[in-house]
Amino acid sequence: MRALSRRALLAAGAALPGLPALAQAARISTLDMPALRMPLKLDDTVAPGYRRNVLVRWGDRVTYDAAPWDPQQPTPAAAATQFGWDARICGMVVPRVGADGVARAVLAVAHPTVDPAMAFPGGQDRPAVAAMMQGASLLNIERQGGRWVVVDGGYQARRLTAETLCRINGPAAQVVGGMVQGLLAVSGGCSTPWGTQLLAEGDPAPWMARLGTLDERFTDAMHFGWVAELDPMDPGAVPAKRTALARFPRGDAAAALSRDGRAVVYLSDRRAFGHLFRFVSDGPATTPNALDLGTLSVARLEGGRLRWEPLPRNVDMLVNPLAYAAQAGAIGFDTPSGLAVDPHTGWLYLACNGNAARRPDQLDRLNPRAGNRSGHVVEIIPEGGDHGAEEAAAGVLLLGGAPPPRLANLAGSWPDAPATLAVDGAGRLWIGTDHAGLLGPQPDILFGCDTAGPGRGLPLPLYGAPRGAAVGGAAMSPDGMTLFAVVRTPGAEPGASYARPGTRWPAFDARLPPRTTLVAFSTISGAPVGG
Repeated sequence: MRALSRRALLAAGAALPGLPALAQAARISTLDMPALRMPLKLDDTVAPGYRRNVLVRWGDRVTYDAAPWDPQQPTPAAAATQFGWDARICGMVVPRVGADGVARAVLAVAHPTVDPAMAFPGGQDRPAVAAMMQGASLLNIERQGGRWVVVDGGYQARRLTAETLCRINGPAAQVVGGMVQGLLAVSGGCSTPWGTQLLAEGDPAPWMARLGTLDERFTDAMHFGWVAELDPMDPGAVPAKRTALARFPRGDAAAALSRDGRAVVYLSDRRAFGHLFRFVSDGPATTPNALDLGTLSVARLEGGRLRWEPLPRNVDMLVNPLAYAAQAGAIGFDTPSGLAVDPHTGWLYLACNGNAARRPDQLDRLNPRAGNRSGHVVEIIPEGGDHGAEEAAAGVLLLGGAPPPRLANLAGSWPDAPATLAVDGAGRLWIGTDHAGLLGPQPDILFGCDTAGPGRGLPLPLYGAPRGAAVGGAAMSPDGMTLFAVVRTPGAEPGASYARPGTRWPAFDARLPPRTTLVAFSTISGAPVGG
């Protein structure tokens, strides 16, 4: 497969400047994609040797009783059963293969935002509908006929919205109360090694301002901004908001186990100069409600290494952790966003989306550029491979924007503004970029990247999103044959609207708006994704 895709590149792209250098760069990678430049266009672009299949789009049914999608006349009841307007992959839980031998999984997808200008005819906000469009979807996926598909109306398929009932667990339950209604601004999350799904609420303030006139429960800030945990295999499971993980606007979450079996959760604070937090449970991850008791720490940079500084275990810290983190001397990253843990090496990866406000006097080894809009990817190696250790080595895996001088010919085929990360079974990193709809010389792209060997830190593009769209994360199927990804808010560029979007991808039907879409990549040859 690798040789085929390179031959296709040589045959189709001989006019590209610097092509020999591009092909030579690709040869040192274990990945089978060529170093092809992805063009900015109305449609999307797939690497040679690959196919892209549409699985679920905004408005498609999630639950078995979902109403048909009618973008001209949306209703809260219909939206509460359909795939949301915006989307981001945030975890896959894989159960044991059943007696029928069919490989299955539950894929969790967050729905963080709803832009009235793009989601509703005339651009007039419909808060009650938007409240149901946001939240999260759980999708049943399984391998059928040699490929992975979404099971229509699967047993575990469900929508979580502003109406979803949630428990409040942990030390701050005395302040928040025992039960709350609604998940808001779910921005990321992860599946855990102990078999649960985490859904991390981001900054709920914009949603609260938008929904506060609908229901007074949206005026209580303490109800939102937490991490919810649920059993994705139980369609009736009530999500538990784990207050021991504190309340702040998260970009993402990643979970691991310490060497002695405790639950570990990493959390990114998605602001310019935001922090990186780590929670370690007191008891084993297998203990019921393990995330309700433990220590929250924040990363400090000391002598070129990261040190986890424990924060006070009191309720005031849990509802105001950012102030405590600043007092503890926490390192501020360039908008920390996506997180991913390699389960084999134990290494942690952090996508920094960029930070134009960083000054030359604020540089450090993990944020090495001033006025940086292009972002970078940080690699963190826990001491002794133990996620419960007090220290970790850390460095920059790759800088966004422009390649290093030795790979100058890869300009135009390099990550810029990385936002989402995923690690596959071979330990390769999948990097999705997000420019929030701003147009540039290249689209937002999904890259694969080796993290070891001669191709370490060399990203190669698998997919270029259509105009105005971002890459909303990725997840590899258990057998490595399919890579799931989200094409997020196509056509939503500055000045665009429902009637005049930047593109009408994926249908290119003048009667339909563009649609956020869950897609699946596989090789034409039938080889594993990435080679």
